[in-house]
Amino acid sequence: MNKSERIGFSDINITGGFWYNRQKINREITLDSVRHQFEKTGRFHAFDYAWKEGEPNKPHIFWDSDIAKWLESAAFILHKNPDEKLMSYVESVIDCLERNIGDDGYFNSYFDVVEPGARWTRRNDHELYCAGHLIEAAVAYYYATGKDRFLKLMCRYADYIEKVFKIEKSAAFATPGHEELELALVKLYLCTKNERYLTLSEFFIDNRGLGTPKDYFSYQARIYAQDHLPVREQTTAEGHCVRACYLYSAMADIAKLCDDEALFNACDTIFDNISRKRMYITGGIGSTHNGERFTGDFDLPNATAYAETCAAISLAMFCGRMSLCNPDSKYADIAETALYNGTISGISLDGKRFFYENPLEINLSERRATATVSKHVPISQRVEVFGCSCCPPNVTRFIASIADYIYSLNDDTLFVHQYMQSEAAFGDAKLTMETDYPFDGRINLHIEGMAGKTVAVRIPSWCTDFSISEEYEIRKGYAFVKITDDSFTLNIDLPMQAKWYEALPKVWEDAGKIALKKGPIVYCAEGVDNENIFASFVDIFESIEEGFDDSIGVPTLTASGYLKSACECCTPLLYRPVKGDYRPIKMRFIPYYAFANRGESDMAVWVHKF
Repeated sequence: MNKSERIGFSDINITGGFWYNRQKINREITLDSVRHQFEKTGRFHAFDYAWKEGEPNKPHIFWDSDIAKWLESAAFILHKNPDEKLMSYVESVIDCLERNIGDDGYFNSYFDVVEPGARWTRRNDHELYCAGHLIEAAVAYYYATGKDRFLKLMCRYADYIEKVFKIEKSAAFATPGHEELELALVKLYLCTKNERYLTLSEFFIDNRGLGTPKDYFSYQARIYAQDHLPVREQTTAEGHCVRACYLYSAMADIAKLCDDEALFNACDTIFDNISRKRMYITGGIGSTHNGERFTGDFDLPNATAYAETCAAISLAMFCGRMSLCNPDSKYADIAETALYNGTISGISLDGKRFFYENPLEINLSERRATATVSKHVPISQRVEVFGCSCCPPNVTRFIASIADYIYSLNDDTLFVHQYMQSEAAFGDAKLTMETDYPFDGRINLHIEGMAGKTVAVRIPSWCTDFSISEEYEIRKGYAFVKITDDSFTLNIDLPMQAKWYEALPKVWEDAGKIALKKGPIVYCAEGVDNENIFASFVDIFESIEEGFDDSIGVPTLTASGYLKSACECCTPLLYRPVKGDYRPIKMRFIPYYAFANRGESDMAVWVHKF
């Protein structure tokens, strides 16, 4: 491993462009919108421990995680934008937590209030998952404010978990059903420097897949929970996608911190399986709603794609950590794909509504025709809240801390993994990045205070022709450039041409079809812009026109093609001999992340080629 340390979002300011606008909407609209929905549905009230049987809004086993992610989002926002009103609200939630946490350190608004006798009895009921998210929120709030009350409460909780699971082994199961605690414990260790928390994370990772009798899982259920093999023996991405990538993220953390090459190699093998065989072109993962899981290699249906928003976020998290273990551009490439496609498609452009699932195709006629058939299809319009509302606060915390993905540093090299207009300061160094990425590939990087060091900038896999203003050497997809003085400027040009992509023939769902990308952004065709996207054929040899849609504020691409005539007037036959009855058309495409923002409409990422 060639390890580097992340330059965290706390040392970086996004100063303009794509993510600046996204963070503004997140800060000014989305955070309050999610809070309002969580208040209406009783999630915040659950922390009061006041619910009684027969009352509405019965606490649920995963509600604590929803609130925790909202708290973490608020902490990230407070870190950059002090707000007394927001801080006061967060403090009121911490008041409830402090008031109701047990003397032993346990806190869970479901098990304490609804089933107080069932603590630690059911592996799949999210206790450790909720605890992990609360720990993450406490760490983020401490970094943002310097206040340690929340952090101390969660240290007590972590100590209690260590006692129950590692020392006494008194719980009815040995490892988390829904992984997340493992990566949270690493964050707690890095914050407190208490090695017991790192050791506890290792404990849960090392004990996974050992077939502990207490876990009472069938083999299929073990696969669902990534518990079918010890983690260092796993070679394919299996089971519930979010749980899987949270686990892989923790594995990458431990591999880096503990110099565990076997663990890193397992992560690398699993990453290759995801990126080469089990991932949508949008960076979405999860082929089916049945278990929200990975299925088999190349099984990537479009209309029924689950591709949960949280899953794309968890994949980006995994990739970001792998970049810190070993700076190979393949990790940052996939992180980038998820960043600009499969994650932000989960939120509307106005910042108020969300998708849980992110299909790559919506055919309204097919849905109406098969409405009486038991077939699961994702919703076609975003909503403000879900019964299982893990995705909205995951989006808010992800966008608020997006700068975590940009830079890392080792003894002699500054790595630039992602391109966002930003300023950063760390140690005696300062750097400024100016760019209109992801819509333009020109980047100006100005670095101060790093003479004699090296800067390594990623050359994205979609870029086949690039230029850099200084001499460079390519290693694992990064261009390494010597920083020659303490005021050093580097100009990078990654030309962005719209390109057609095809899938491997083994991806049977996409056989004979193509998808359109420009730079890192995947595009799709919507019925609102096109007469019949499923009877249209694009001509890949014609030039593509670039434009802009002022109504939703996104770039557009227009391709030439042909539309197959219905010709229902010519013959009453359902089937007929082939005819060459096509007429020329223009097909309009918008970024995939912007679909379903203009009412219900057909949509397709993969279209026919002529």
